[in-house]
Amino acid sequence: MSVGLFNSITMTQMISEIQVSYHPTEQKGPVVKSSAEAYEVLSTLYNPDLLELREEFIVLFLNRANQVKGWHQISSGGLTGTVAYPRLILAIALKTASCSIILSHNHPSGNLKPSDADISLTGKINESCRLMDIKLLDHIIMTAEGYMSFADQDLL
Repeated sequence: MSVGLFNSITMTQMISEIQVSYHPTEQKGPVVKSSAEAYEVLSTLYNPDLLELREEFIVLFLNRANQVKGWHQISSGGLTGTVAYPRLILAIALKTASCSIILSHNHPSGNLKPSDADISLTGKINESCRLMDIKLLDHIIMTAEGYMSFADQDLL
């Protein structure tokens, strides 16, 4: 009679543990009701010394009342681009039970016009959000001079 694999090795040795955690602070986040308010919040998260140096992608995660639950820097790239995976963004939104999100990234060039890649990525994320019943409120492009809102420009 052979000894089975499960008799000699416990399941916890065979399977990686996945931990999901979200630790809200006691302090309540700001409520975001407009692109200007989103820009104000996001301005505190971007390092002004790097805004014109490298592209970064930051997402705000909000509750049903549009109160910011938290934020996450999805990526930090180079002079002309960075990578943002919709699957990672949605995973964080689901992990935090967020009802809505606001995307943002900076253009080191100072150009506020969204690229074709920006528009395509926003569409993919918006479609993914709809499937998960999460609202994509906006996508803000940041520069040292100001911002551009996809929502304000009817690009969502």
